[in-house]
Amino acid sequence: MRTSKLPRLDDRLAAAFAYVRPGHAAADIGCDHGKLTAALAGSGRCPLVLACDLRPDPLEKARRLCAPYGEKVQCRLGNGLSVVAPGEVEDIIIAGMGAETIIEILEAAPWVRDTRYNLVLVPATKHSILRRWLARSGFALVGETLCQAAGRWYAVMNARFAGTGHEPDGLECLCGKTEGQPGFAAYCAQQNTKLKKYRLGLAPGPEADAVDALIQELERRACL
Repeated sequence: MRTSKLPRLDDRLAAAFAYVRPGHAAADIGCDHGKLTAALAGSGRCPLVLACDLRPDPLEKARRLCAPYGEKVQCRLGNGLSVVAPGEVEDIIIAGMGAETIIEILEAAPWVRDTRYNLVLVPATKHSILRRWLARSGFALVGETLCQAAGRWYAVMNARFAGTGHEPDGLECLCGKTEGQPGFAAYCAQQNTKLKKYRLGLAPGPEADAVDALIQELERRACL
């Protein structure tokens, strides 16, 4: 299959594609239009890709787009990882959802807490909440890639189960492994804007002081 025939991926999906390990079966949870599924199967990167979505219409679009790849793609209608059996795939992509939804999907599938699984997560909102949950739940961030879309910065996260959770500090939650990447200063500015908005709702006290210190540290790191 020639690469020129594959769907064009935006920066976020391209970064997700790069974190999927060659030669491993994958599940594209919330596959939507199926472009990432098609790229993974059509390029030969994955021998099997499960295209999964909760909604029939997007799944049908994915089915049509991926039809040329035959048995290398299976389309499944259902919620999150409920349509995937433990061990059926080893790479799991969850993209285009808010952090809380991603967390709900992972919590509903406790079998992902195994070192064999490679998670590729693309939260649409609340990156810090997802990083905090991953750290507390024993997942280690292997890598992150900053991407810009529609004037906003996003972080594509690659995580694997490490077995031991920890309580992350504020900077780890806000920045993860993005420091030093192109766009880091702009990403910090975006995160800082949200943090300052949160600070406005805090009464004077230890929590407000801690947030103030975090704001200052973010500004120092990114030279804001």
